[in-house]
Amino acid sequence: MSPVTRTHARRGITVGAIVALGAAAAAPAYAAIVDDPITASAPSAALAVAPIGTYETGVFDASAAEIVAFHAQTRRLFSVDAEAGHVRVLDVKNPSRPTELFALTTAGIVASDGSTIPATAEANSVAVREDGLVVVAVENDPKTDDGWLAFFKANGKGKALGAVRVGAQPDMVTVSPDGAYAVSANEGEPNDAFDVDPEGSVSVVALPKNEKAPTQADVRTATFHAYEGAALPAGVRVFGPTVGDGHPVSRNLEPEYVAVDPASATAYVTVQEANAVAVVDLRSATVSDLFSLGAKDFSAAGNGIDPSDKDKAIAIRTVPVKGLYMPDSIASYEVDGATYLVTANEGDSRDDWGGYEESTRVADLADEGLLCDGLLTDAQLDKKDLGRLKVSTASGFDASTGCYDELYAFGGRSFSIWTTSGAQVFDSGDDFERITAEAVPAFFNASNDASGFDDRSDDKGPEPEGVTVGEVDGRTYAFVGLERVGGVMVYDITDPAAAAFVTYVNNRDFGADPGTGAAGDLGPEGLAFIPAEDSPTRAPLLAVGNEVSGTTTVFSITPQR
Repeated sequence: MSPVTRTHARRGITVGAIVALGAAAAAPAYAAIVDDPITASAPSAALAVAPIGTYETGVFDASAAEIVAFHAQTRRLFSVDAEAGHVRVLDVKNPSRPTELFALTTAGIVASDGSTIPATAEANSVAVREDGLVVVAVENDPKTDDGWLAFFKANGKGKALGAVRVGAQPDMVTVSPDGAYAVSANEGEPNDAFDVDPEGSVSVVALPKNEKAPTQADVRTATFHAYEGAALPAGVRVFGPTVGDGHPVSRNLEPEYVAVDPASATAYVTVQEANAVAVVDLRSATVSDLFSLGAKDFSAAGNGIDPSDKDKAIAIRTVPVKGLYMPDSIASYEVDGATYLVTANEGDSRDDWGGYEESTRVADLADEGLLCDGLLTDAQLDKKDLGRLKVSTASGFDASTGCYDELYAFGGRSFSIWTTSGAQVFDSGDDFERITAEAVPAFFNASNDASGFDDRSDDKGPEPEGVTVGEVDGRTYAFVGLERVGGVMVYDITDPAAAAFVTYVNNRDFGADPGTGAAGDLGPEGLAFIPAEDSPTRAPLLAVGNEVSGTTTVFSITPQR
């Protein structure tokens, strides 16, 4: 892996509040724009980002707003309500007042293979082709059975065009830039009892050129069968109980999120718990490569973390621990003919599957006599130091000595930029914790359903989850959502090796009851960049779906030079 190039644009960050546009006269349905959104900006920041309008479902902590997608011609925003099994269609001709028109309901759709989507199915993701073909990823009930991609028209009134069957638990779907393919990451998680574990896979669906549903003959599924046994690349994490007959590696690998290269030839799929990226050739619908992302060294300067939720302090520092990047979302963009990948390094563990628990605390390993001698001092094992930090039991264990000689935490607390072969060219280091500590010190590392202090330091910190990329005035920016403390980080990534922090905005009122609209946006999940040429305001916008607050919020993006 190539050396990481970092910037330190956080020095001299200015912190303040922004004024919500159009919020004063808003009706109660639009109350989630808070009075004083939190902001922090680099000196001479090239962009200002401000919340201007929101749609509030009134549903708290039930996945009522997750993934979002925008269609330019109809000026409609599509927001996934997962547990309801449908997608809300929002009119954003006036983005300061998003209005629900109707919902795309998946229950009862008869698919091309003759199966019917049940009322208990869940919608997981949505994508929209330029011409208005809408694709919704639908998880079956039980989730271990094969799911569907359902199809609608963006300019319609909710009538389904049809559906096709894909792999188990399609967790994310995207449409290739040329509109030729829909690609779904079929996560294939086990059931709660961990006695059924389907294979993870990636489905590639050839789309008709007009607004029609494809047929089952248009569906091909890429598997991981070629990586069984000794063929598994070094560093790709396969672990835990083996369930079912045959293909144990394929059952263990769980695709999470898909980005397609600008040429529409290759998909890059995060395999989160495996800490890996799969490369899928779209023309042949095969996995052509699978590589590990390695680990982040939290003992290196600029890579510090705050590892304790019990020290009653903001204490970001280097520690003798590594972080498994384990990205959730992934995006791609092109610079001088080369494709780069952008990942939000969330981290995730396999816990509560039939009693299997991957995560533990550092102090618990010590109590069980499982830390190698000299790895940590007694002082470091204290709950106010590293004792409370959650780490993996599946990595770092030396079988020859019977103890852990390295500790691996979950996630990088950062975003990264990679080459398509897995060489890291940039990582944001400890920026996210340092910037949020300065912007909102009283609620540093708060959770997304409670306004506490330091609640998440022992467990992935701000927890970056969603990422999207967009171009403004000839420069390329990454927008990264922080699932726990909330808000969106914006970086200029025009030069991949010298990415620089621009601004941070958080439409959240930490003093309000999290279960009410007054708290603003909680748990940003999916982000969609809307370029100026497609925008109803003729200026770029950002749409964010917030899983915990059930809000879908639109942000203005205003160049400052």
